[in-house]
Amino acid sequence: MNSKPNLVVIYADDLGYGDLGCFGSDSILTPHLDALADTGVRFTDFYSNSPVCSPSRASLLTGRYPHRTGVSRVLGGSRGAAGLPPTEKTIATLLKPHGYRTAMFGKWHLGTADGCRPNAHGFDEFFGFLAGCVDYYSHIYYHGFWRGINPIHDLWHNEREVWYNGRYFTDLVTEKAVDFIERGSDQPFFLYLPHSAPHYPMHAPKAYLDRYPDLPPDRRIMAAMISALDDSVGAVVKALKAAGEYENTMIFFSSDNGPSRETRNWLDGKEDLYYGGTAGIFRGHKGSLYEAGIREPTIMSFPGHIPKGQLSNDVGAMFDVLPTFLDFADIDPPEDLDGKSIAKSVTEGAESPHHQLFWEYAASQLAVRQGKWKLTVNGRDDGKSGLAPRDPDLPEEVHLTNIELDPGEGENLSKQHPDLTNQLLGDLRSWAADIGEV
Repeated sequence: MNSKPNLVVIYADDLGYGDLGCFGSDSILTPHLDALADTGVRFTDFYSNSPVCSPSRASLLTGRYPHRTGVSRVLGGSRGAAGLPPTEKTIATLLKPHGYRTAMFGKWHLGTADGCRPNAHGFDEFFGFLAGCVDYYSHIYYHGFWRGINPIHDLWHNEREVWYNGRYFTDLVTEKAVDFIERGSDQPFFLYLPHSAPHYPMHAPKAYLDRYPDLPPDRRIMAAMISALDDSVGAVVKALKAAGEYENTMIFFSSDNGPSRETRNWLDGKEDLYYGGTAGIFRGHKGSLYEAGIREPTIMSFPGHIPKGQLSNDVGAMFDVLPTFLDFADIDPPEDLDGKSIAKSVTEGAESPHHQLFWEYAASQLAVRQGKWKLTVNGRDDGKSGLAPRDPDLPEEVHLTNIELDPGEGENLSKQHPDLTNQLLGDLRSWAADIGEV
């Protein structure tokens, strides 16, 4: 066993807060994720730093707010599209000087141009796709077609295009991750496994669909895709145990943002709101700064270091993963991180290191959380309406919520607490000005 700990980050795509058994689902079976939660901490108030894919991933990998990384919006998927600048230091970049081998298998979505790809950002080995989504069996990127971008094949092993036509993507990247663990080494490792599931297109093998014969079509395919994801988690944990690395590995699981309402999810021909994924009691969807867009089902496990069976209500976010792991690995963090280590929170019960968390999306939505209070400005319930900049001739819509008493953000308390509202609004504007968004 290595003296330095290993790190495994497993990231879902568009997963709803209410779509795991350990987070309250009564229809989707996730025994492996439930078991993982039992071995460590299940976080109830953990957030993405953005309600959409690319900026969320940028924050996770760099420990910084999206705007500081140069990635504040969803990135394009055409070949040569710009992305995460070469100057940004990722988890992989920072761990390599300390003897770590690094690998990524899955969805990148942080640029396709030279200098922006995974190998240029510290990963020794990369297998997966570079854009935002692909067909799960042909691995063709169709999403940009409505904007005039022709469909294009998007599957790579390092810098070489590879073809696995007919192989289900979730299974394919799981096999690569397990093989990486089984190959072994005398070096510690960082394994990044960002799945595309359960992001559209809605594909799953028949064996997974057969687990849910009684669910309606949209819900059934979502459940099947999440079950495949859950089996992937089980395969990774099994491989870690077989390799003798499980006790020396911190595992982090979460999702980049909340469930999607996008029309590409429709399966039954009805042009109604998509009902496959659910965020439970929370308001909003992917693309929204209400809770459903950014509060994510999150698990952290590190046997022998993090006491098992914990339920944490502490506030945290994706950019905390990097400083937390560096803390466990006894590696000094860079000075320019926005995230904070939560190692003492999960080992000693210390309070969250965050006094406030901030969000911005699409030049219209802003939000801040401070303790039990959350202020949202120009909030939208889904990404479609949130993509357009706010009309400057209309007044700002300010919504204050006691998130502990009203997690569904139904009642606006801004008029009942004017002093608090003005304080939070001022802090939010100062932050937005600092990142250049106002």
